[in-house]
Amino acid sequence: MGDTVALTRDLVQPHLQVVPRTAQETTRIAKAVAPTTDFSGAEPFETNSGGGATVRARDNADAFSLVSGNAPFERQLDFQLGNGLFTKIWVSSPSSTLASDGLGPLFNARSCQSCHLKDGRGHPPEGPDDSAVSIFLRVSVPVEGTEHMSAIESYLHALDPNTERTAPDPVYGGQLQDFGVQGHAAEYSFGVTYKETEIALSDGETASLRQPSYRAANLGYGPLAEGAMLSPRVAPQMIGLGLLEAIPAQDILALADPEDADGDGISGVAQVVWSHEYDRPMLGRFGHKAGQPTIRQQSASAFAGDIGISSTLFNTPAGDCTALQTKCRAAPDGSTGTDALTEINDEGLDFVTFYSRNLAVPERRDVDDPVVLRGKEVFYQTGCTSCHVPKFVTERLAEQPEQSFQLIWPYSDLLLHDMGEGLADKRPEGRANGREWRTAPLWGIGLTETVSGHSYFLHDGRARSLLEAVLWHGGEAANQRDAVIDMPAESRAALIRYLESL
Repeated sequence: MGDTVALTRDLVQPHLQVVPRTAQETTRIAKAVAPTTDFSGAEPFETNSGGGATVRARDNADAFSLVSGNAPFERQLDFQLGNGLFTKIWVSSPSSTLASDGLGPLFNARSCQSCHLKDGRGHPPEGPDDSAVSIFLRVSVPVEGTEHMSAIESYLHALDPNTERTAPDPVYGGQLQDFGVQGHAAEYSFGVTYKETEIALSDGETASLRQPSYRAANLGYGPLAEGAMLSPRVAPQMIGLGLLEAIPAQDILALADPEDADGDGISGVAQVVWSHEYDRPMLGRFGHKAGQPTIRQQSASAFAGDIGISSTLFNTPAGDCTALQTKCRAAPDGSTGTDALTEINDEGLDFVTFYSRNLAVPERRDVDDPVVLRGKEVFYQTGCTSCHVPKFVTERLAEQPEQSFQLIWPYSDLLLHDMGEGLADKRPEGRANGREWRTAPLWGIGLTETVSGHSYFLHDGRARSLLEAVLWHGGEAANQRDAVIDMPAESRAALIRYLESL
């Protein structure tokens, strides 16, 4: 309780210009987001997953690339400018194209779009000849003791003295880059192998799960530090980010139950991260472990770590290169020979942020289909909504009409949950231990194959179908997983059909 009180006091929302809710609105919202008990038909507004920002569902790869449906015409130009920067191909320095140089020197991709192809989710390599461009390995090493704590480490230590500390690898930094510009060796080659395990389901059905084993091969700068921990991360889909950013922090914190005080077997831990923009702790919302507080910081972090592009939030021109990578640090960068202090300026970062904030959520399909409704009932009665919380109402925002006061259906509580040993990366990150992951939003998940041409799910794309993704759930969700294994095949099929409609 004390933990929640402290977080509610401390985790303000300086990134939002909030118009406070009235008492009448608060009452009306509580009624609107209450879980349904009627599965005979669709709920009011259930088709509009993104509230007024929802767009018509396309049956092609552009389904995730549309601007918020309620965006004023004059703001759509900003969206297009942001899209231009999102798809921009960066080149190495020095270059005659001064507006586009600064790549690397070490990098994972040349553009945002390379990983988030068509604004959808990435995937692991589909074979030895396939690219690993939309997946990489984060790396960190354990830190013992309490000396030289950063501001966020001190804050987390005050909340819980047992919070595990980590630091980037002293040579390779916080993530491994598998490309280098000319004259710079790549840091590694991404490697993964799988071991298949058959799972027996009720009614004679079976499924097969592939257990990945990751390796960092062909290390270009010597061995990793002793105790180095690797965590695979596939690029997530981009839709609805602005709406997630506009969910009131207190509504997310109200769902947290880190000690499982209510005894339902579900905890839920709020991630707390450092805001480089506001110089204070903030609620983590974005990333597989909720490691970033805002879309702007998430974007700036990806520019720095994935592409090697500096901004005012992460102003090192060599990106993730460490002090021990002296050649990388000394290489020309995108601001060399110019008056620019960073390789993307604040205006450009703001355009990319606006674009990412306004990628619209497509409408639901088949909400009144009897099988979908049956699957929805299974979803609720199995307890999936304990973490995949269906509904929120966003803050009323003076300067963001697209995200302001919308009833949305993301199917996530944005909290960290223990997902069991099978999904554990054994790499702590902030308040997340090595078994905890942020609840992934489910909106748009049924359009993954339409947009991205594959059906790979979870943080590393190991699941090849929605059923496999469900069966990988463990830890706090083990009871729900086992219920899916044991339920009649008809109910299981209806559950998957429901997920496909999201």
